[in-house]
Amino acid sequence: MLAIAAAAFFFIAFLINAAEIATDEVFSSGNVMLLGLALLALHVAGIGTAWRSGRARRR
Repeated sequence: MLAIAAAAFFFIAFLINAAEIATDEVFSSGNVMLLGLALLALHVAGIGTAWRSGRARRR
């Protein structure tokens, strides 16, 4: 789920950069790209990847 959000942030950063849109410093393409990298790092760390049930299967 976080990887999809990261991809969306990367796409927004690409559009801002490609269209040369003048934005505030908060929404510059570099800052949006860093948000995407942070979300991607959380996804790789295992946060937000899947929900586990409370019970473990034992054989």
